[in-house]
Amino acid sequence: MLETAPTKQAAAWLESLAQALAAGDVAAAANLFVDDCYWRDLLTFTWNVTTMEGREAIADMLAATLATTRPTAWRVTGEATSDEGTIEAWFTFETAVASGQGIMRLRNGRCRTLFTAMTDLKGFEERKGAERPLGVRHKADPERETWSEARARETRELGASEQPYCLVIGGGQGGIMLGARLRQLGVPTIVIEKNARPGDSWRNRYRTLVLHDPVWYDHLPYIPFPENWPVFTPKDKMGDWLEMYTRVMELNYWVATKCLGASYDEAKKEWTVVVDRVGRQITLKPKHIVFATGAYGPPRKIDLAGADEFKGELLHSSQYASGDKFRGRRVAVIGAASSGHDVCVDLWESGADVTMIQRSPTTVVKSDTLMEVGFEIFSENALARGITTEKADMIVASTPFALVPKGQRALYDVIRARDAAFYDRLRASGFAIDFGDDETGLLMKAYRTGSGYYIDVGASDLIIDGKIGIRSGIAIKSLTKHGILFEDGSELEADAIIACTGYQSMNENVAALVSREVADKVGPCWGLGSGVKGDPGPWQGELRNMWKPTAQEALWFHGGNLALSRFYSKYVALQIKARMEGIATPVYGKPSNSGQ
Repeated sequence: MLETAPTKQAAAWLESLAQALAAGDVAAAANLFVDDCYWRDLLTFTWNVTTMEGREAIADMLAATLATTRPTAWRVTGEATSDEGTIEAWFTFETAVASGQGIMRLRNGRCRTLFTAMTDLKGFEERKGAERPLGVRHKADPERETWSEARARETRELGASEQPYCLVIGGGQGGIMLGARLRQLGVPTIVIEKNARPGDSWRNRYRTLVLHDPVWYDHLPYIPFPENWPVFTPKDKMGDWLEMYTRVMELNYWVATKCLGASYDEAKKEWTVVVDRVGRQITLKPKHIVFATGAYGPPRKIDLAGADEFKGELLHSSQYASGDKFRGRRVAVIGAASSGHDVCVDLWESGADVTMIQRSPTTVVKSDTLMEVGFEIFSENALARGITTEKADMIVASTPFALVPKGQRALYDVIRARDAAFYDRLRASGFAIDFGDDETGLLMKAYRTGSGYYIDVGASDLIIDGKIGIRSGIAIKSLTKHGILFEDGSELEADAIIACTGYQSMNENVAALVSREVADKVGPCWGLGSGVKGDPGPWQGELRNMWKPTAQEALWFHGGNLALSRFYSKYVALQIKARMEGIATPVYGKPSNSGQ
């Protein structure tokens, strides 16, 4: 029942929008928004992941898309809420080819933010819930094929006598979740993974690695973690869960398989991809390829003068597995973000003499604090209030990226005041702290550059207590035979140096496997164009090239942490499914090498 005043106001506004759109009156529709308004759309109107900022941008989008979208059946669902003059309401609607849902936020009778997201393609809905497959044919049949026999046949044929429609390059968490989404939509897909087993991308990391995000934030689609799952997941347990998931979700998952090269035939509209599967070269002909090689690309290895002279071991964090062999040895760790901290702790626990070399300030947040004030929407308390993971994902996605900094700035004002004594002690140890170029903290650093932050799960106390040494703010001049020479003339002796220096852009994988020309055509991945260091403008309003059409036809990028991979895998899968079924997908906001 739509009984409350906020709900009535939301329903009235939605009816006005529906009438304007049905009449094709773009000006009337745009006039329903405040001046500083935003409409974020995931596929429903634009077949894109994009945000329109301001009335003019909204009007331009509607003028270009209304004729093909033909939206109808707008309806408020549930009761609207009101907080400090802002009304928030959920709604559903339909387009000519899809069903959708969204969230509106109204201020003084007009819309401040509108979020629309595709739910299903009409006629191609996922077979789940009441529509789940029967799983058996209740009739005697001498030619009966069992489930295991059918799976074995599919495994034999796909990639041999039958070609996949989609090839997912990278079988970590992102590739696995996307593979599951595509399978649920009936898209023939192969996921290739260079490691020997599903989940090895986690198992092969350093011994003490544990997820820094809580369990409520990390669920996979279709199969959530059980209720007794730990809040923070150990890496090997995560690996085992992913391996189980690939089997239960019936993925066509090729292990020990490397992509050797790929090229696109513009005339045939298909890729030719050569892979090495357990030593045997196979040529595949998918219509689409998705790079799901992580949020970033190859390791970023810094060029250190004198590296040839250094007599010790020099490696990147991606090559680091355990501190056991460094027991009793002096180890310098270059880098002070998440990997740098985790590696330092593992080395210290293994009995090494560790010094962290901090090249620039780091945003540090205590895990307990972040859990209490930053992850409230993903928690047991949220579940008790009826906010499921799916609802929380939608709520987070409904806030345009342009508005996220304001909320994060307020959050970090609270965090700094709450943990002031902790930050004072950390600074006194010589560790340099910042909260981003504009005081917006960890989340905006993650979106802008994917680096420069650490959720403290123990390393900071070791730094404060002097158990992990710190060299901060002094540039490295060169390596020497026995360690590191700094620009101020000081030296640090080391038996080993571990560079925790992050990763390159994901499109470097495109350069290596397709061509530099295509990589440059596509442009950088990740970042918002916010104009801060590491994230040059112009402003994009969305993460560059992620989960949406790129400047190279039939090439997609999918990545991010577990939560981003879970949520956006749905929209990558819907876009590919629509193309497989021949549904028209006119993209509004054509892609370019700036990411739009």
